[in-house]
Amino acid sequence: MRIGFDAKRYFLNSTGLGNYSRDLIRILEKYVPENEYLKYTPKTGDRYRGNPANQKNIRLPQGFVNTAWSNLWRNQRIVKDLTKDKIDIFHGLSGEIPLGLKKANIKSIVTIHDLIFLRHPELYHPIDRWIYKKKFMHACRTSDRIVAISECTKNDIVDLFHIAEDKIDVIYQGCHESFKTEKTEDQKKKLRKKLNLPKEFLLNVGTIESRKNILPVVQAIKDIDIPLVIVGKPTGYYQQIKTYIRQHNMENRIFFFQGLDMEELAVLYATATIFIYPSIYEGFGIPIIEALYSGTPVITSNMGVFPEAGGPSSCYIDPTDVTQIAYAIITLLADVSKRKEMIKKGLEFVQKFNDDILAKQWKEYYATL
Repeated sequence: MRIGFDAKRYFLNSTGLGNYSRDLIRILEKYVPENEYLKYTPKTGDRYRGNPANQKNIRLPQGFVNTAWSNLWRNQRIVKDLTKDKIDIFHGLSGEIPLGLKKANIKSIVTIHDLIFLRHPELYHPIDRWIYKKKFMHACRTSDRIVAISECTKNDIVDLFHIAEDKIDVIYQGCHESFKTEKTEDQKKKLRKKLNLPKEFLLNVGTIESRKNILPVVQAIKDIDIPLVIVGKPTGYYQQIKTYIRQHNMENRIFFFQGLDMEELAVLYATATIFIYPSIYEGFGIPIIEALYSGTPVITSNMGVFPEAGGPSSCYIDPTDVTQIAYAIITLLADVSKRKEMIKKGLEFVQKFNDDILAKQWKEYYATL
């Protein structure tokens, strides 16, 4: 079977949709090698540049029109290339598929990660909301099958797009292999020294934006003797956090980082005392399962997808309640046996997201088409 992927995010996104794309294709190439996987992208950026061995299954736009108007190629003219390459199934990895697939008799699957732009429209510019809705609606209505990355996202698709429930299947996403290997005390010590971190700290990972909602955690630890490490790209919301930190003389207790490589990030997860993720809304919440794989207890939001990702052993809080967040932190810091129990049960729960299990699900899923 020849499967084509919309691989734009695979090559051009370093987080989020890019990680999903890279992990899925990596899993398929490793565990289901009998299929051929072709990656279609308007450009590759710096990834794989100059390495012919890695370019075998990469397809770029050809000719003046397709190269000059790569968005047109990706949204429509790509179908000619898919037909030429005898693609059996085209998989849109990030909520989009091109026009004309049905006419070309090419089966299609689209992965929908979330509908945040509809659940929280205040976070998006009106034009962006209109574009996203148009693209996602087209993909959901015209694809042969829809994959949601969580039951929460599936429910949103049914509720907001009025798509028949039996057209949608849930296949969870995994995470990078770096988080699944046990880290040594020496690795942890070296990273703490490099980043100038204390032995115990809370950890939060994700873009520093209002939806991720880390400010209530900063407020919650104002009178708790525990540092907080925040890893992520700053946005305007970052300034609100910095202002609060300055006003309450917390500069020496809040650490900000970005640009860590995957191995460093995995060691950081394993080094943290508690991982805290008070997001308001996610399609799934990969940082939660990264923490569980890393053997780090999790505090996260008590609504939406978070219990689905965190399982029965994580600690759930109202992400808007500073007092409740503070109580959860104080309780877990004081109870070492509770944290050990959470780690043990969390590791048991997170095995459902292992690569071989996901590969089997995808192999069977593609075969149904």
